[in-house]
Amino acid sequence: MGASRMPLRDPDKARAYQQWTVDPCGVSTSQHPLGTREFFADVEWHRYQEYAPWMRAVMGFDRYAGRRLLEVGCGMGTDLAQFARAGSRVCGTDLTLRSLEIARHRFALHGLSGQFLSCDAEELPFPPESFEVVYSNGVLHHTPDTAKAIEEIYRVLMPGGTAMVMLYHRHSLYYWGRLFFWFGLLRGELRRKSMAEILRERVEYSTSNARPLVKVYSRGEARRLFQAFRRVEISVRQLTLNFLPLPRAWQQVLASWLESLAGWNLIIKAQK
Repeated sequence: MGASRMPLRDPDKARAYQQWTVDPCGVSTSQHPLGTREFFADVEWHRYQEYAPWMRAVMGFDRYAGRRLLEVGCGMGTDLAQFARAGSRVCGTDLTLRSLEIARHRFALHGLSGQFLSCDAEELPFPPESFEVVYSNGVLHHTPDTAKAIEEIYRVLMPGGTAMVMLYHRHSLYYWGRLFFWFGLLRGELRRKSMAEILRERVEYSTSNARPLVKVYSRGEARRLFQAFRRVEISVRQLTLNFLPLPRAWQQVLASWLESLAGWNLIIKAQK
């Protein structure tokens, strides 16, 4: 599957386009040919069973039947397909044309209905109050003006509508333990790089050397981003300790204890 390039003036957006054109999110988790049923089954198994078994319950894919739902940064359509299977009326947007091509193919292959548009998260091409739910998982910390993207989510949400957004967590074990302490201090990378550069190089899987922009947020910073919403709930999830020299069972026990404090994902649920 191939796609032409979207012209992007902003270098960070161009890097993001390169990153997820070459390596669509989740593509490395299957050895089956891209676009086959077996490929998509592997991607889903890895995402919801191995990587983030908490995700189905926390995101509530089955809670929005009949609702008009937008995903900003849908990638290959993995999460969007879960909402669609449960009866949501879905629309997916993404910066990368290749991801949208794969997502359209996935929906057709599985008999799912959905609309797909290529656009910038900071400039959503929808009238105000178009959606009852807006979802974005692991996307808005890669765009230069995250606050503008969240303003756009607020604009396209109907009154009473729900936003669900995942941003990377600054006060996480992954950030301070692995990125800052291990790479920054023990391996000496902070002697010649900033933490922003370490984030670019170490966080996202890449065969393209694109080094996309990666930002992290505290709970307080996230709450300020969503200050226009009338109700905001923030939780923390996603902690894996496979980099520690401990038996797997010990890693799991320790992770379950620390996840809500020091996980890598901030889950923001906000009501307009």
